[in-house]
Amino acid sequence: MKHKKSQYLRASLAHEAARLMYEEGVKQYLTAKQLAAKRLLGRAYGKKIRYHPRDLPSNGEIKESLLQFVQLYEGDDQLYRLFAMRVIALEMMFELKQYTPCLIGSVSTGHVRQGSDIDLHLFTDSLEELEQTLDSLEWDYELAEVSIQKNSKIKLYTHVYLENIFPVELSVYPTQEIRIVSRSSTDGKPIVRLKTAAVEQLLQQEHEIEWFEYCSDGILKGFRA
Repeated sequence: MKHKKSQYLRASLAHEAARLMYEEGVKQYLTAKQLAAKRLLGRAYGKKIRYHPRDLPSNGEIKESLLQFVQLYEGDDQLYRLFAMRVIALEMMFELKQYTPCLIGSVSTGHVRQGSDIDLHLFTDSLEELEQTLDSLEWDYELAEVSIQKNSKIKLYTHVYLENIFPVELSVYPTQEIRIVSRSSTDGKPIVRLKTAAVEQLLQQEHEIEWFEYCSDGILKGFRA
């Protein structure tokens, strides 16, 4: 009985955390998990409800619940949004080819939803040169320093935020880190990082008809910058 109760609790927390991410725009799994626990495991009859840490869902469980929300509310729209985001990513990667761009995140894995952004990793030892490139492309962008923990050390990296048809985040790393692949917070596996050729292959294999039509007329139907 306790095992079934624990399973039900985990599923309920995963569902609420996913709902918070989908409907209320919570970005981080940890934040969504904490808010879900606070809302569902608050106080009852004047007493605080106790729970064991093992009762809390993993990031992977929350992600599965989040995908169910996407499938329920977005359906076929999600598939075309994924195609459009991959096209935009590929075009930007061609423009930034000297920085060895790699596509990561939901656009690479296929798990996009409303509000998802395009995440690219760039590699350069000259931020000034990158800014000159962005300026020459006449892209409006903002720079920010982001703290990331690597090997138990906190390091600062530059992130570039800009708007295309979809929001885009460029994470800038020194060239010596091009072979260092971080692990996913959802399953602990190495993050999927796709180079330009791999993204183009994805478009050809997973979006064959849409890619053919786009190559013919250059139009992303339903999306405008």
